[in-house]
Amino acid sequence: MSQVTAINNILYGGKIEDGITKDAKSMGQFVLDRFKEIENHVILVDGLNGTEVTAKQFRAMIIDFAINLRALGVKEGVSVGICCENRLEFACTMYGVMLLNATLAPCNVTYTERELHHAFSLSKPKVIFASTATVKKVAKVAEKNSFIKHIVCFGEVPPLKHIIPYSKFLKTVKDKPKGDFKVKPTNVRENVLLILCSSGTTGLPKGVQLTQNNVLRTADGQFESRGILQEATVLSVIPWFHAYGCLTLMMLTAIGARVVFLPKFQEHHFLNCIQQFQVDAAFMVPPLMVFLAKHPMIDNYDLSSLKILMCGAASLSKETANAVQERIGVPLIRQGYGLSEATLSLTVQSDGHDTPGSVGTVRADTYAKVIDTETGKPLGPNQRGELCFKGDVIMKGYVGDKKATEQTIDSDGWLHTGDIGYYDEEFNFFVVDRIKELIKYKGFQVPPAEIEALLLTHPKIKDAAVIGIPDEASGELPMAFVVKHGTDNLTQKEVMDFISERASPAKRLHGGVRFIDEIPKNPTGKILRRVLRDMVKNEIKSKL
Repeated sequence: MSQVTAINNILYGGKIEDGITKDAKSMGQFVLDRFKEIENHVILVDGLNGTEVTAKQFRAMIIDFAINLRALGVKEGVSVGICCENRLEFACTMYGVMLLNATLAPCNVTYTERELHHAFSLSKPKVIFASTATVKKVAKVAEKNSFIKHIVCFGEVPPLKHIIPYSKFLKTVKDKPKGDFKVKPTNVRENVLLILCSSGTTGLPKGVQLTQNNVLRTADGQFESRGILQEATVLSVIPWFHAYGCLTLMMLTAIGARVVFLPKFQEHHFLNCIQQFQVDAAFMVPPLMVFLAKHPMIDNYDLSSLKILMCGAASLSKETANAVQERIGVPLIRQGYGLSEATLSLTVQSDGHDTPGSVGTVRADTYAKVIDTETGKPLGPNQRGELCFKGDVIMKGYVGDKKATEQTIDSDGWLHTGDIGYYDEEFNFFVVDRIKELIKYKGFQVPPAEIEALLLTHPKIKDAAVIGIPDEASGELPMAFVVKHGTDNLTQKEVMDFISERASPAKRLHGGVRFIDEIPKNPTGKILRRVLRDMVKNEIKSKL
């Protein structure tokens, strides 16, 4: 592992001397070559039915996929959307798009039509792949967006016009070209491989553009530190439409791990997969760790095969980590820190750098600093400030939003995370608070401004504010403070149902609704969320 160094309070994760991707002319050709090298490895296993796919079989599948996709007019510079649960076809789509140097734009399967419309307006996909569960709402949104030319459905196709069944898509080209498929070289620093939805404090999601170079450099770091994962059986239950899920899928298959996947988290299937497939490692989020620590059904399964749990997407308390280790005996729990705008991870725990409560040290080929939020000056050990990072894993920018990009990445290339933290004398990082107003619910980013805007469309609501309240199982729960119009009769249930009908599950008011006379604001009209959080804390204290 590379060693972290510090000069003038700027930390560097060390150089990757001989990165495996250094000569890659495209991410697509890199993975084709990799799958040839490890052709006998089983790289994907359907956790529900046990179907196994080797690297050789998968290589043939994605080449076939790419040839058929190209016949629909997809090429470099064209976006392809996908809105479906974790399934083999998702992985085929991801890699098939990659082989054409095109752009993949995954969407949250729980998005409402309103949210899908916004996501598609960012990425402007020419073709969208959906499943039986999502195709109806995708089709409705497509009617309003002329840039969407084709919709392909995995699984049973409902009675809708202009939907291409996946089986028919795979026969778009009847006579496949003979000879080995070659991916055209591309400018990896400019070519956008992924457009991921990342919520901002101002409301609706922004489109994070990750280049092929971002992903190649991330792969270099994964290969350098792959260790236990290279020959491991790894359980993947994190949604693949999420940056965390999508990029871990990409890295694990390229390394040659055996990835057992589930369409979504379901208690029995999750535990049974670990037991049945002798899972060595799993990528986790804090709510899953709480499940392992506390749920009574854990005792009914043999989880002794687990060697390592890797947790990300939100902060994991040391109490929960300790409880999991004590209960199931897993030797290693590793925590990392990252965000969509930085590909996969910026810091990660490793041997010798696994201080409880920390998120590890800065990853190789990446610079880090903690700055004073007033002066911008880099701070030394144990001084709290905003976490900033620089390196090849930092996004190209937000699609079509130059202003937001410039507010996030400064003129010197530093990504300002909006997170408050510090590092200790051994360069372990700790995240303690956020400048951003985002609520973290089960690893998903929930922007208060978007929910507030929805609340204000209700005829009985005069004003509203939303905050996150702490919750051990979910991280934070969105809670609304509502000011009624005059003496209008309005119930908590009515407000909660109003949001539930218009927003995806993570954005619903799981923390409840409080009616108040006035929303506290500063002279410029900015909501004083700190005051609202203090109100909740004081209520809790008074009950104790």
